[in-house]
Amino acid sequence: MFKDLLKKPLVILDGAMGTMLQNAGVDTGHVPELLNITKPEAIMAIHRAYAENGSDIIYANTFGANRYNLKDTGYSVQEIVSAGISNARKVCGTALVAHDIGSLGQLLEPTGTLSFEEAYDAYAEMIIAGHSADLIVIETQTDLYEVKAALLAAKENSSLPVLCTMSFDENGRTFNGTCLEAMAVTLEGLGADAIGINCSLGPDKLLSVVTRLARVTKLPIIAKPNAGMPDPVTGKFSVGAEEFLESVIPLIRAGATVVGGCCGTTPKHIRQLAAYGKSMNAPVTVEPRAPQSYVSSACTCIEIDRPRIIGERINPTGKKLFKEALRNGDIGYITRQAVEQVNGGADILDVNVGLAEIDEKEMMVKAVKAIQSVTGVPLQLDSTRPDVLEAGLRIYNGKPIVNSVNGEKASLDAILPLVKKYGASVVGLTLDENGIPKTAEGRFEIAERILNAALSYGIPKEDVYIDCLTLTASAEQASVMATLDALSRVKNELGLKTVLGVSNVSFGLPNRELLTASFLAMALRSGLDMPIINPNTESVAGVVRAYKVLKNIDGNCRHFIEKYSATAASATTDGTMDILTAIGSGLKEESKAAVLELLKTVTPMDIIDSHLVPALDIAGSRYEKGEIFLPQLLMTAEAAQECFAVIRNELAKSGEIPESKGTIVMATVKGDIHDIGKNIVKVLLESYGFRVIDLGRDVDKRIIVDAAIEYQVKLVGLSALMTTTLSAMEETVALLAEECPECKVMVGGAVLTQEYAEKIGAHFYGKDAKESVGIAQEVFSYCI
Repeated sequence: MFKDLLKKPLVILDGAMGTMLQNAGVDTGHVPELLNITKPEAIMAIHRAYAENGSDIIYANTFGANRYNLKDTGYSVQEIVSAGISNARKVCGTALVAHDIGSLGQLLEPTGTLSFEEAYDAYAEMIIAGHSADLIVIETQTDLYEVKAALLAAKENSSLPVLCTMSFDENGRTFNGTCLEAMAVTLEGLGADAIGINCSLGPDKLLSVVTRLARVTKLPIIAKPNAGMPDPVTGKFSVGAEEFLESVIPLIRAGATVVGGCCGTTPKHIRQLAAYGKSMNAPVTVEPRAPQSYVSSACTCIEIDRPRIIGERINPTGKKLFKEALRNGDIGYITRQAVEQVNGGADILDVNVGLAEIDEKEMMVKAVKAIQSVTGVPLQLDSTRPDVLEAGLRIYNGKPIVNSVNGEKASLDAILPLVKKYGASVVGLTLDENGIPKTAEGRFEIAERILNAALSYGIPKEDVYIDCLTLTASAEQASVMATLDALSRVKNELGLKTVLGVSNVSFGLPNRELLTASFLAMALRSGLDMPIINPNTESVAGVVRAYKVLKNIDGNCRHFIEKYSATAASATTDGTMDILTAIGSGLKEESKAAVLELLKTVTPMDIIDSHLVPALDIAGSRYEKGEIFLPQLLMTAEAAQECFAVIRNELAKSGEIPESKGTIVMATVKGDIHDIGKNIVKVLLESYGFRVIDLGRDVDKRIIVDAAIEYQVKLVGLSALMTTTLSAMEETVALLAEECPECKVMVGGAVLTQEYAEKIGAHFYGKDAKESVGIAQEVFSYCI
């Protein structure tokens, strides 16, 4: 089976399905998977061609066979998936049949309305329907959260091997900001059998991506690139079979051992790959990576290769206001704490919502979802209850830390299986049923016990962090040095990363900041990797920054200079959060509160011109610089929309309603059921004050033109993701030019280029949501 295939020097996948259907003149309709039943011969002919030309694995025609795409078709997921796998099985010979699973076509929370749990259910339905396949392939994904839902569904409802690929740009990010390294460490931890890249780019653009991936994963690496991009004149893909092989060979040398083709590739491309694979005597040897410790969110992957601050403020212990917020279900209080700590320099946030009076499990889920919607730093999930930890681990987007396990067998047996299942890192506390040892030797022995237990569960050494426990100097003065001695031994003798709740040392004593800062400096020198502190206490957090300078970690003192040369205010004089900070952080309630405060002294239109639009522009600039990513940009847009709603209500009281900046008709063209990109552009346009008439997906050209005429719009936006629907886009643009000559047309989508947009007569090509806003501003400024 798949494990046996991996013994080959090179595993050969198949090529494009859509391209082959298009070349054969098959009308795919808006759900190509229906062809499994309506035109099985056409599907089997393509499978047969790939198998005969050397594919070891054939992807069944099941990519979009999910409940959302099949709604109203008259067919069930079970019927379409079973037929797809059966068709491939009939003609694939000795090749394995993969149950091919693509995106659901829905935006997941927080940028969309589809919950993680709903996504899991949809994928579980697909997995169960495909039980007769030899393996599962989850491909062409851009959202790590969605891939996690699919992979969990596969692991919990099937015993088949699972291959996962996402679509990355040359910068190593998907269009929604998922980081290549975050994908690798998350999916490897969750049990994927191979990971890699497919679609989006040609092979000549993927070398740096494959090279980076090989540095962070031990799994087999998949490369399934496009045959370049469609030619703007002929519509044909630019990379032929021989050139394709020449560009894939460097990917193989960089570590890709499972290769095939995506859009534009044909059996000729696969035949070239297969011949090259047969010529190889052995797999390419890639220098093995040294074990590394990583934690991640979806958009940020942090290596624990230097001191990393864990923010301690999301914890009710000793915090009256936090306890009250938990009792009241005030998630806004929690997200404010998160944003403030990140702004203060936290690399990771500890999340503890344990309070006897509340449902801790429910609150952990709400808190994790809320925090990861407003900040991109990784989280440390902190609870003594296994059920609470599992609930948080399940819906967390990335690779988190579990805080914590201890040396008791009951704790090890309850927590470590969860750590293994969800691919997390874990903090081990050096205590057991006898309490905290007073000596360094006693704590070291427990640390070693925890490590051995973790290894027995299959948790790698690099994912085990040890907390030697800080006791307060006011009561356990002699134990302070025992903590540091134990920490040093754990670091140097066991080779593990270390964690400490630093501020515990100063409880009950005056001038706590001095003691805490001094102890932190000593701990860092002893090998502390992750101090748990309040990053907004400058005298303490500053010790970490200074240490990085003095240890030559902060090259050229760049971060130290940036921090202490800049001045920034994040709050107004009355204590409310500054509106730029609130909107920029995507905090809706805080943004509304800031607007209400401003309305006491500033006119509504001045707030729009001087605060809301600048906040959006700042977020757009940060997005273009790669400082924030699509989820954060959309959260900013939604926060701004909340502010606009407050202002509209205020103006309505005086009979004034702000005019729209302009009306835009938007649609995904006929035959294309993918509308994620269009929906993202819509959100951003509306946040800038434009009115959007959204016609939906799979929209006939006549309907689009009629809407443009009815609403007398100056701009129409068209989206397409599938190469098979480019002709529909061209026909729509032509009809608009004929019947609405004054109307400008903006096109966008993964398969489009500037050249293709010009070729079909479109006035603008919007490569992303932010650029589309700029186009709209240009069009309506010109119209005015």
